[in-house]
Amino acid sequence: MTFKPLYTISPATASALMKIEAIKQGVAGLPITPKILASLRETARLYSTHYSTMIEGNRLEQDQVAKVIEGSGHFPGRERDEGEVKGYYAALEELERLVAKDSPVTEAVIGSMHARVIGGGRKTRKPTPYRDGQNVIRDSASGKIVYMPPESKDVPLLMKSLAAWIKKQNDLPVPLVASIAHYQFATIHPWYDGNGRTARLLTTLVLHLGGYGLKGLYALEEYYARDLGSYYAALNIGPSHNYYGGRAEADITPWIDYFITGMANSFDKVKARAGQAARAGEADLSAELRDLSPRQRKALALFQQQNEIAAADVQKLFRIQPRTARAWCADWVENGFLIVSDPSRKARKYRLADKLRSFVD
Repeated sequence: MTFKPLYTISPATASALMKIEAIKQGVAGLPITPKILASLRETARLYSTHYSTMIEGNRLEQDQVAKVIEGSGHFPGRERDEGEVKGYYAALEELERLVAKDSPVTEAVIGSMHARVIGGGRKTRKPTPYRDGQNVIRDSASGKIVYMPPESKDVPLLMKSLAAWIKKQNDLPVPLVASIAHYQFATIHPWYDGNGRTARLLTTLVLHLGGYGLKGLYALEEYYARDLGSYYAALNIGPSHNYYGGRAEADITPWIDYFITGMANSFDKVKARAGQAARAGEADLSAELRDLSPRQRKALALFQQQNEIAAADVQKLFRIQPRTARAWCADWVENGFLIVSDPSRKARKYRLADKLRSFVD
């Protein structure tokens, strides 16, 4: 079951690939202040979470997603939606760690991301076992079968073949590798749930590892979600809804055209936003920001107006319990984010580690 995708590069796709490359080079050289970069990156991450879960039917609005991630909001009756949001955000955090370590795309890595997706925000990294039975994709309105994936017995070999194909693509443009990987993963549909979200994460991982992270400022999920009909139509390729009816041998040129066009549009938006943000003319510290957790990035705001903070400041910013705030501060001291400036038990104070002062000065 060696994976050999069939496609051609249309003139429009070739043009979009050149546009993507030009924007990539342009944005890479823009000096963006750490504070603005952190804000733009967090916005992109929240957009990715909102739109990728919305595609799967999640009912939370963008502002509600932000509150769930921050831990400041709970919406009765939407517990499943909250879990999906927390899971996708946790998977994005894991993705950033993988990129920072330059981890190759393997079956285990994909399985670990899927575990985060369906884990409701839990910090599990143990890969999810593949499905052990058949599943189908149905039209939500009519109930008709839209796609019947391969049988479970074929899934392990298909996933192994996909991972091997991604690994050996050294000459193919990275955006093409990402688009094809997305299509083939969705085709295999290796789990009962969370396949769409994991496919979109896999796409992002391939792009970031290949140097197309664009400082983490774009959200391809928004492009898909704005026109779900086109997204599904582009993925629905082949003469039959059954995998064994020609899906594996189908010409996927229409999907590649759709994907690359969307990527070029997303990069265009980032170019505009990043260009505006770069007017301050300060040094780009995106690599250093990548090492900070989302909570730490948000906590940087506390040091904009003061040199020292207390656990109570963290409690107020994140709307958490005092015990949790104290625990976070202790963890941040241990990992080098904070330094204890006043060890008093009742009035303990913290300052930002010296190596991070440039983020707020």
